[in-house]
Amino acid sequence: MKNVTPVIAIHGGAGTISASTTNPEQAQAYHDALQAIVRAAQAALLKGMSALDATCLAVEMLEDCPLFNAGYGAVFTHEETHELDAAVMDGATLAAGAIAGVSHVRRPVRAARAVLEDGAHVLLAGAGAEAFARDRGLEMVEPFFFSTDARRQQLYRVRDTGRVVTDHEGAAMTKPPLDEDKKFGTVGAVALDIHGHLAAATSTGGMTNKRVGRVGDTPLIGSGTYADDRTAAISCTGSGEMFIRVAAAYDICARMAYGGATLEAATHAVVHESLPAIGGTGGLIAVDRHGNLSLAFNTEGMYRGHARGDEAPVTAIFA
Repeated sequence: MKNVTPVIAIHGGAGTISASTTNPEQAQAYHDALQAIVRAAQAALLKGMSALDATCLAVEMLEDCPLFNAGYGAVFTHEETHELDAAVMDGATLAAGAIAGVSHVRRPVRAARAVLEDGAHVLLAGAGAEAFARDRGLEMVEPFFFSTDARRQQLYRVRDTGRVVTDHEGAAMTKPPLDEDKKFGTVGAVALDIHGHLAAATSTGGMTNKRVGRVGDTPLIGSGTYADDRTAAISCTGSGEMFIRVAAAYDICARMAYGGATLEAATHAVVHESLPAIGGTGGLIAVDRHGNLSLAFNTEGMYRGHARGDEAPVTAIFA
């Protein structure tokens, strides 16, 4: 069988990132980070790495970058703690794994991958998820590892208002260059590999000032993460509760499988019709089995990057 041209796409969150107040130096830092991550996953795919491995690699790198709200640099709960979620899905087999509400797992996406590989369950949460990760020999850290001063100050600003906000939403009070408190900080990746298989991976620190125990769309298969070789792979970022209510990621695949919609039509319907109808904001990245890409969002911006074959990676923040 002839090799398929591989495709990789990543996102670092969507939200009200203001073009009018964006500092060029800070914007460049995001572009540089996105470029490096896309290039790493692109190179791996060109060497024959599976879509599942490539998406996990990209998300691990996003988790390690404090510019994004996942892993190191995750936002704080109301109680000034961290609760991290992640999910992965293999489009070839529909195998999936997810973890929610963990505070000691160094790289949450690795724990989600371990749940997938174990195969007994799909979603593990809290202490049970951490015990599972520990049993699998994954790297564990103390919760303060994820903390950064910028995220702590973000919590204090938001907590004073009594609101719960997405990562890009809380700096309306201070308006730093990229309105850091006003972005949805989930990170994710989707890929098509040379064998024609699809995969998706997503990771998040959740919402600033969220109630302890809150779980968003990221680890819920079909809401924030989904992949099926027959249709597409999707990773979402936004107001998680709304993405859950419309089963956003799966709905895209369903529109394609049962209604014959193209990837572009299906993602447009969900992002620009279904979600806004209930007040949902955010975006998603998706790649279909033919290598078509959609990076759709209904906010002012979404940190994103992609590459096809050996073409130069493309990164963007605004429309």
